Amino acid sequence: MTGNTRIPKAELTGVYGRLVKRMSRSMLGEVAEPVEVAWHNRKVLEFSFAMNRRAQKWDACDENLKSFAHMAVASMVGCGFCLDLGYFMTHNNDLDEEKAREVPRWRESEMFTPLERDVMDYAEAMTRTPPTVTDEMSAGLLERLGAAALVELTTYIALANLASRTNIAFGIGSQGFSAACDLRPLSVRSPA
Repeated sequence: MTGNTRIPKAELTGVYGRLVKRMSRSMLGEVAEPVEVAWHNRKVLEFSFAMNRRAQKWDACDENLKSFAHMAVASMVGCGFCLDLGYFMTHNNDLDEEKAREVPRWRESEMFTPLERDVMDYAEAMTRTPPTVTDEMSAGLLERLGAAALVELTTYIALANLASRTNIAFGIGSQGFSAACDLRPLSVRSPA
C-alpha cells in the first residue's frame, strides 16, 4: 500500500471535487491516489479522464488481450498500482481472472494461448528502452488480429506505459483494490 507519494495528495474540493470523489468511490471503493496527486493540475487530470473514457469505447481488440497487455507493461515497469487496478478491473469486467493473476509470470505459466503470449511479448517489446518490436512480431499480430485491432492494441499499450511510468514517478503503488474484492493474490514476476 502507498501513502507517501512524491507529490503530496491534494484534497478534492468544490463541486467538481465532490463529484470526482463520488465517482471514484463508486467505481473503486475509494479515491485513487493518481487522482489525488493530479488534482494539483486539473487540466492534466481532465486530459487523463478524457483519454481513459475514450479508450474504454474502443472495441476492435479483445478486452482480455488489452487487459493482459496492460498488466504485462505494469509488471515489467513495476507499477503496483496499475497491476492492482488491472486485476480489480478484470474482476469487475468479467474478464479471465485466472489468467490475469498469472500475467506477472506469463512466460512460465502454461495458461496462455500462443496469441496471448505474443500480445504480452509485444507489450514488453514496446515497453523496453529502446523498444524491441520487430517486423515479424507486428506481422504475426497483424495477420491474426487485423489492422484495426493492432492499431488499438498498440495505442492501448502506449497508454499503459504512460500510466505506469507516471505512477512510478509520483511514487504511487498498490492501493489494495483487488484485496478488497477478496481476489487471490497476483503471481510474482519471475526475475528477468
